[in-house]
Amino acid sequence: MLKKTVLTFAFLTIMTTFYGFDARYGAAAVSPDNDSTAYGNPLLREGEYVISAYDAIFRNISGREGHDWRLMSAIAYHESRFRSDLVSHRGARGLMQIMPSVARHFAVPAERAAEPETNVWLANKLMTTILGSLHLPAEIPERDRMSMALASYNGGIGHVKDARRLALFYGENPDSWEVVARYLILESEPEYYGNEVVECGRFTGGRRTLAYVDDVLGRYDKYCRMAAK
Repeated sequence: MLKKTVLTFAFLTIMTTFYGFDARYGAAAVSPDNDSTAYGNPLLREGEYVISAYDAIFRNISGREGHDWRLMSAIAYHESRFRSDLVSHRGARGLMQIMPSVARHFAVPAERAAEPETNVWLANKLMTTILGSLHLPAEIPERDRMSMALASYNGGIGHVKDARRLALFYGENPDSWEVVARYLILESEPEYYGNEVVECGRFTGGRRTLAYVDDVLGRYDKYCRMAAK
């Protein structure tokens, strides 16, 4: 039991510090079937898709995992411009720019992480993990929910949690994206990142994360006009 606790804590620390995720699930999940045709033809031909050649993959996997495939497609556009072969200087891979540590957590071999089906599946699992860890109330407006999830995907769930704690500390609404966004920027200032409620320290990427959220949501709105849910 002690060994499992130590390993889980180590994973949470790595994800929060280096990639921005603070998972609360210790058990490894089951990855997609090894058959690359499990979701139909992985690549659609021009004229067969609305958003990208990966529409079928996004529709099937995101639908099964409970996420809007158009939002996940918007993330993919921002992360890779739908390039499944893209590798960042930090080692993030594939359509959704998944880090090796994320693949390991979900028991996916490194050599499979960039496969479109697996990569999209991992991103959906991460989004589920993020939303579960944020503990947002059911009545929160969907736009605020999506914004905080996207901010966590980009800037780190630990920093988003700190922003929400700061909002609560100063008597503001921690469930309002407008409020949380302001504190994400303020987390770069000693007065705020030195506050006792802040657990992840200074955050200098607030403006970049806000731009990311705006960009992805703007593209999501475009995709919603293009494609049915």
